[in-house]
Amino acid sequence: MTDKIQAIRGMHDILPDQTPRWQGVEAVFRRVLSAYGYQEIRLPIVEKTELFKRSIGEVTDIVEKEMYTFDDRNGDSLTLRPEGTAGCLRACLEQGLLHYPAHRLWYQGPMFRHERPQKGRYRQFHQMGVEAYGMSGPDIDAELILLTRRIWNDLGIAHKLELQLNSLGTAEERHVYRRQLVEYLQKHSDRLDEDSRRRLETNPLRILDSKSPDMYELVRGAPVLQDYLGEESRNHFDGLTRILDDAGISYVLNPRLVRGLDYYCKTVFEWVTRELGAQGTVCAGGRYDGLIEQLGGKASHAIGFALGMERLIELLDDQARFDQAGRPHAYLIRVGAEAEREGLRLAEQLRDALPGLQLTVNCGGGNFKSQFKRADKSGAELALILGEDEARDQLIGIKPLRKEANQFTIEQSELAAYLETLIF
Repeated sequence: MTDKIQAIRGMHDILPDQTPRWQGVEAVFRRVLSAYGYQEIRLPIVEKTELFKRSIGEVTDIVEKEMYTFDDRNGDSLTLRPEGTAGCLRACLEQGLLHYPAHRLWYQGPMFRHERPQKGRYRQFHQMGVEAYGMSGPDIDAELILLTRRIWNDLGIAHKLELQLNSLGTAEERHVYRRQLVEYLQKHSDRLDEDSRRRLETNPLRILDSKSPDMYELVRGAPVLQDYLGEESRNHFDGLTRILDDAGISYVLNPRLVRGLDYYCKTVFEWVTRELGAQGTVCAGGRYDGLIEQLGGKASHAIGFALGMERLIELLDDQARFDQAGRPHAYLIRVGAEAEREGLRLAEQLRDALPGLQLTVNCGGGNFKSQFKRADKSGAELALILGEDEARDQLIGIKPLRKEANQFTIEQSELAAYLETLIF
């Protein structure tokens, strides 16, 4: 017997009983972003490898170890996207969108990184991302935080998330700080773990974000970036925190919250949770004014964030709220040749009359008992029963499936009105 072909390690199927949760979260995200004036952009999954080398950097773990990169038949090096920011900015530059004033955009879809799979970290994972271009003030930084807070509230998970904030200052301020940080770490090189030694020459700020317990005391004693910020950077960050204070949003100032890429500047933020173990970051964002110029555009302002769908769904308390949305309102049982013909006609009439109706029609035959089992398994609230007698007399039987109630019969002509009052 031929061996079964299985999914690639770290890439998972999302089965029909799980997709309503995804659709529910996506619907909340889409509704909130629309309310704030953000427009969807749909991007390719595959980009030229050079895009990520120029944006993320060739000496990062993502580019060196984690990207799915291959040569196509023309010899071009292509990569499955490991994140969404670079592709979104590439599209805006290529299509000339940044010639116009401010843009607010969002996207969603799968990303790919060749990492060791573990809970909350997969090789194919899904993100929803937001990017805002052309706005320099702290008000747009605050807007992104406000709309994420609204998403958490709508999903019922705000109590599980903590907002952490920091400022990375300008490139010049960070350059001065980096020299001081490297000097400090070199004095304690014997205490650096292998990963930190490698980053010391290429990406020293990422050492501040080390998750190694052995590095905790060393990192805690390192110079603090806030001490190197100039007046403009301080005013920007103070402006952000004032807006958040006025909006009643609590936050934690985390001086070790960094991004390891040079194009990041000023505001960085994360929404983190203690409910998911080591993979505690659910949403991460920051200002990246330097990236537009780095990719060949005219220097401008940009900020964005991405949230991980898998981690977000793990946090949902009321998953049944979303699961219910994927279940049919009614399941139509048809027994007998005339009932099968009449049932399809009736089902189309109901769908015309009630566009929001979720109605499953039994197909493939079966007696009353087997069809009732299918109706119950579907999760439907009601079984609609059409046998030969009902078809002949233009009647329909109704049996509630989720509560104790007797079966009853009504005229088919009355069914749409009955369902409308019961379901909508």
